[in-house]
Amino acid sequence: MAGRIRESDIAQVRERSRIDEVVGGYVQLRSAGGGALKGLCPFHDEKTPSFNVRSTHGTFHCFGCGEGGDVIAFVMKIDHLTFVEAVERLAEQAGIQLTYEGGGASVQRDRGTRSRLVDAHKAAQEFYAEQLRTPEALKAREFLAERGFDEAAANTFGCGFAPAGWDKLTKYLLGRGFEVAELIKGGLVKEGRQGPIDQFHRRLLWPIRDIGGDVVGFGARRIFDDDQIQAKYLNTRETPIYKKTQVLFGLDSAKREIAKRHQVVVVEGYTDVMAMHAAGVPTAVASCGTAFGVEHIKVLRRLLMDDASFRGEVIFTFDGDEAGQKAARKAFDDGDQEFTAQTFIAVAPDGMDPCDLRQAKGDVAVKDLVARRRPLFTFAIHAELAEFDLDTAEGRVEALRRTVPLVARIKDHSLRDEYARQLAGWVGWDDAQTVVRRVRETAGVAPTRRARAVNPSQAALPVEVDGPPRPNPNDSELHAQREVLKLALQEPALAGPVYDSMPASAFTNPAYIAVHTAVMAAGGTASGLAGAELLEAVSKNCPPTVRRLASELAVEPMPLPNKNAAAERYASAILAALQKEQVGRQVADIKSRLQRLSPIEHAEEVRELWGDLVAMEEWHKALGMQARGSMG
Repeated sequence: MAGRIRESDIAQVRERSRIDEVVGGYVQLRSAGGGALKGLCPFHDEKTPSFNVRSTHGTFHCFGCGEGGDVIAFVMKIDHLTFVEAVERLAEQAGIQLTYEGGGASVQRDRGTRSRLVDAHKAAQEFYAEQLRTPEALKAREFLAERGFDEAAANTFGCGFAPAGWDKLTKYLLGRGFEVAELIKGGLVKEGRQGPIDQFHRRLLWPIRDIGGDVVGFGARRIFDDDQIQAKYLNTRETPIYKKTQVLFGLDSAKREIAKRHQVVVVEGYTDVMAMHAAGVPTAVASCGTAFGVEHIKVLRRLLMDDASFRGEVIFTFDGDEAGQKAARKAFDDGDQEFTAQTFIAVAPDGMDPCDLRQAKGDVAVKDLVARRRPLFTFAIHAELAEFDLDTAEGRVEALRRTVPLVARIKDHSLRDEYARQLAGWVGWDDAQTVVRRVRETAGVAPTRRARAVNPSQAALPVEVDGPPRPNPNDSELHAQREVLKLALQEPALAGPVYDSMPASAFTNPAYIAVHTAVMAAGGTASGLAGAELLEAVSKNCPPTVRRLASELAVEPMPLPNKNAAAERYASAILAALQKEQVGRQVADIKSRLQRLSPIEHAEEVRELWGDLVAMEEWHKALGMQARGSMG
């Protein structure tokens, strides 16, 4: 049992452990003003940053879940450590020698604690690394060399070798003061027929580290043909310190580059991570013995600062074979919707994984693979479309029936509508707006009423023959469009030049587009018409369904204040809100174009688009402030 750490040492640990640096190893932080930093909370799932750090005070607090404290409390919470273990970790990082009252610095830690298990894994990694240099490990060294990894690369990732014999590691660790029970608890040792034996034998090993850099497990690769265990890879079983759904191989090395570049590349294997890093892609990570899942996503979101803004890229890189294609589709099914960041897929040609690609074509080819990434939405949709004959009406109908639900799952409204329009083009469907409407209905947006189909090949997506259908007046996505049209018909003087300058593309619903077009055909708000005269002039330019809608909009109540100044503020707010939606779609379009361009092949165009994107996002933000300010 360890003695109590001297209070002066604890105070020194707090003083010399900068909380912004410690927290920054787990969460990307950015300035929040007033000397504070903020990021996505690592203790609960959130979309908007509410986790704050004050480096001058040495404290943190989350306004979402209420967690808070000093740097020691943070380490205790994030890595599930006791107070003593957290102090010891921070002291080691800061180079502080601790003194234990009643025991001294060499007092043994409690058996079976997390720190003991981590220490055992650290000792095991050192043992395995030393074994890699022995004659018995020649096959393991050849395996690495054949894949382009020299001794320096092996050392960088801590590669090792599990020797033959039943209990060489066990005896080594027992000699270091560890006990059998805790070695079994940590997954390094298991019970054999005649006593405890090593978990791994005659295999090439990679240490698996948590985000803080501690070794918590191992991945073992089969290299001998006579290995009685046929599985190519074995991984440490679940233990108190190793949860395969929460660790990513290479993350300890990649985390700072991920935060810096706003990019993470997810590959499938240990050698793929090594190949990516060796080729100059230091943001690569891989899941360990399990599929990439929701818990992995939560870890990466915190590093990417993935919130409601355009923050970065998540690039899934899979083998080019059928299994890799299935893995890519699974990533779409399970992972993409948890990310707000732009999600891409990079599939290597000729069935090669990144390691093979580097061997065959060099580092440049690996970098180019990442640069040529495709949006995951695009990949998943095209993979489905490839199964249909799009030259026939039947094929197009079936393709839409299969892919409309895929597009409907996209949560970003602007992206969803844009992909719906693109889907219409990919399938060869003439009426893109009909596809957009069907996607919205499938996504849960209030459906519009159906009517007769105009021709047999369009049977899957019926459209109105006497004009576009009446929109649902309670559709929240169309609220600004409806209110602006009501303003133009009921109070044209308040709508004024801002309304008249709006293009038809400011409206997305076909019926609302038709009303706006009719208003402009009648001379717009500058026509001098108002009331019944304006409605009559507008109605002359409307098909039957739209004529009824215009009449409805001309009398539907508006939340318009009585006072002139307040009314003008409301008008300004709702007009700005609609402009904001239009600019949002333009931002989405620029992002979509950026997704389709290679930064290498189209460098100049990419730079120009990034410049446009920054300007448009600033305008989008300003319109949002105008809308809120005028409403207030």
